[in-house]
Amino acid sequence: MKARHSATVPTAVSVRGPGRVDGAWGSGPFLASLGVVAFSLSFPGTVFALGGFGPWTATGLRGTIAAALAGTALLWARPPVPARHDWAGITVVALGCALGFPLLTTLALQTTSASHSAVVIGALPMATAVISTLRTGNRPSWAFWCAAAMGGAVVVGFALLQSNGTPGIGDLYLVAALVVCAAGYAEGGRLSSRIPGWQLIAWGVLLAAPVNLVVTIVAVPMEPVHLSARGVAGVLYIAAASLFLGFVVWYRGMALMGIARASQLQLLQPLLTLVWTVLLLGEPLPDPAGRP
Repeated sequence: MKARHSATVPTAVSVRGPGRVDGAWGSGPFLASLGVVAFSLSFPGTVFALGGFGPWTATGLRGTIAAALAGTALLWARPPVPARHDWAGITVVALGCALGFPLLTTLALQTTSASHSAVVIGALPMATAVISTLRTGNRPSWAFWCAAAMGGAVVVGFALLQSNGTPGIGDLYLVAALVVCAAGYAEGGRLSSRIPGWQLIAWGVLLAAPVNLVVTIVAVPMEPVHLSARGVAGVLYIAAASLFLGFVVWYRGMALMGIARASQLQLLQPLLTLVWTVLLLGEPLPDPAGRP
């Protein structure tokens, strides 16, 4: 099949004004918000998965199942293969969103709570905006940078208080996850202006599939597996929603409203995750002073 890319919006959609479309897709902020909601359940879903599977097994299964969904969607729709010059960006999406972030956050949740992890990942909007600016040359306003810097400072201060001034191994995993995910978000947002978001994440997940499949095959016999409804539900959620469907709406929303603006919607993600950790996991809200 000859490599080419699609630069058009589906015919049922017409663009009217920045960040909005009419028709089946809805508005950019609405779609990006759906992505934020889907991502906000990723940490609770991962905790569920870790109740039945080891960290490497959960990560490998997550990517393998997502790849099966993505491959099915691509076979059904038969979209054009992305152009050669787009594959470098798709590789960044694969490394950051389909490999790095899932593994690093899963390892982090072995040593830290989902609520603490959610707050640390609250710096993701700032990191995404910085990488996007370096990559695309777009220049958000000073007001934007001031607000983003204040949010980042609050997150860093909170994390240090929680860890008594010394970051733990879980915090290091989370910071690394934050950087690679921000790179995947920024690159995906850039590419989604000419490649439909669902195709972009589908190709990225498929590109990461061989690694995830090998990880699964190697990890399953080496890590304990305790099949339970909770564990299976967790794996299915982080595979289908966190790694595929959430990105479909998220990348589309970023394409419509801009990477920097969309990234600021993620300031809501830690708050939503804190709600889910209380309701689904029974975790107490983190104490800002670091007290037990």
